[in-house]
Amino acid sequence: MYYIVDSEKSFEQACTCLESAMIDHGLSHDFSVLHVHDLGKTLRAKGMTFTPQCKIFEVCHPLHAANILTGDMRINMLLPCRILVYTDQGKTHIGLIKPAPMLAALSDSPSLLQIFEQAPTSIIEMIDEAK
Repeated sequence: MYYIVDSEKSFEQACTCLESAMIDHGLSHDFSVLHVHDLGKTLRAKGMTFTPQCKIFEVCHPLHAANILTGDMRINMLLPCRILVYTDQGKTHIGLIKPAPMLAALSDSPSLLQIFEQAPTSIIEMIDEAK
């Protein structure tokens, strides 16, 4: 259900490389970055003792999203796709939760499942390029 790769890069380097990969794929595959959440920074700003680094990149493919929402508006709760860059015990990781297994638990629509199986291919390519 997870796709996580280890990176030899620092947290910041991995984030920068992921952003570059998303720009490259955005131009060629119509993906766009909707928002980047710096969860670690937010938690620390709220006074939490949280030492890991953690950024969540929300990405969207408008055609896939429109087709999914036309098929079942409730599936909106799974969107947008999220890519996580984080540190754990001093090591940097990049990953996502594959959407197809989650969708399979929520819908029996073959057309929606097909979209959810196709979309992560480009996202995984972005992750692999960034590692």
